[in-house]
Amino acid sequence: MAVGRMNRTDKNKVCSSVTRSAKYSMWRLLRQARSPSVPWPAVWRFPEPKAHYDVVVIGGGGHGLATAYYLARDHGLRNVAVVEKGWIGGGNSGRNTTIVRSTYLVDANAQFYEFSLRLWETLSAELNFNVMFSQRGLYNLFHSAREREILTRRQNAMRLNGIDGELIDRDQLKFEVPELNIAPSARLPVLGAVVQRRGGVARHDAVVWGYARAADGYGVDIIQNCEATAVRCQAGCVRGVETTRGFIAADKVGLAVAGNTSALAATVGLKLPIETHLLQACVTEPVKPFLNRVVTSATLHVYVSQTDKGEVLIGGDLDGYNSYSQRGSFRTIEKNLAHAIELFPQLSRLRLMRHWAGTMDMTMDGSPIIGNTEVTGLYINGGWCYGGFKAIPGGGFCFAHTIARDEPHLLNTPFRLSRFCSGPLINERGAPPMPNAH
Repeated sequence: MAVGRMNRTDKNKVCSSVTRSAKYSMWRLLRQARSPSVPWPAVWRFPEPKAHYDVVVIGGGGHGLATAYYLARDHGLRNVAVVEKGWIGGGNSGRNTTIVRSTYLVDANAQFYEFSLRLWETLSAELNFNVMFSQRGLYNLFHSAREREILTRRQNAMRLNGIDGELIDRDQLKFEVPELNIAPSARLPVLGAVVQRRGGVARHDAVVWGYARAADGYGVDIIQNCEATAVRCQAGCVRGVETTRGFIAADKVGLAVAGNTSALAATVGLKLPIETHLLQACVTEPVKPFLNRVVTSATLHVYVSQTDKGEVLIGGDLDGYNSYSQRGSFRTIEKNLAHAIELFPQLSRLRLMRHWAGTMDMTMDGSPIIGNTEVTGLYINGGWCYGGFKAIPGGGFCFAHTIARDEPHLLNTPFRLSRFCSGPLINERGAPPMPNAH
């Protein structure tokens, strides 16, 4: 009999039964959570380091774990270790703004980041782990006719490379992002935007956990609380890694340590064209969802999105000085917040909850380094500037290919370290949300 045709007594019995079932389920969940006899299952192993590995990847962030995963999956290398000085994902992977896009001007970067974006689109299914990739659309605002021409040029270059990009005017922008302040009376009126609708965000720790679990499933050793202090080489060849838990011998060593790339490379006498800077971001207290887009402004040097927890995430430009501190300055936070409020005045009523700074390894041409070095068996994945998080799948895939075959993949051939000696730099001045930041 349909519930709608039940008499009052029958309806009360059904409601009472549903209520009892819900209470029992909640009680069972709480009992299991508090019971010491039901421990949480380990998602990956916690092994002791072995004396020798075929490959040691230094850095337990997104790039390091992705590299280990693709080494095992695609190249059959299972005697692999990832060493991390703290906990996996505790470095720059947890200190970024989680934006994923392929809005690049130069062909080499456009093709690489588009490949990475396509890996993002199937990553949850590939890893059997929800990385919470949300293709909510990336909106690059322009505030002047000149900036419109700059972004239109980039959009045309993207389309020539088969990448989606769309130019929209102020009226369409107001329809799609109604919370945005596009009043003509604004200090820097918004005139329109270039949109990549396949762009978006992902959950940073979920990405790290997904790659860690998948790599561990192939037998990769993930060794936490094991800081690499130096790379040991002899007669121009890698011999292994000095760590706080002893020496680990290895035939090949890959550096995936973001802002510390130049420091570890220096232990074998390599001087890299990299500077380490701080890039700050912050989140507000959580509020009801109101912004389901990623909005960036190059003129204001700011980008804004809202997380799945309701926090408004705000990032901006570099602090402007070299540092490894992972602490940002109040002046930069104040500037970023002021610019975000220009775009979204309603943010002025929110309280700042926390802020952080990631260490950015900035190359001289704004493009990454993925390749081998003059030291046999030593490989570098670094110099990502603003592109580190979005490049995790593509960077790990290409770095694994380079390590396993001792030659670059077609996609990372232009990003070899030797380009700084021979001259073919990849000058991507229009790539980041802040095109004049390099």
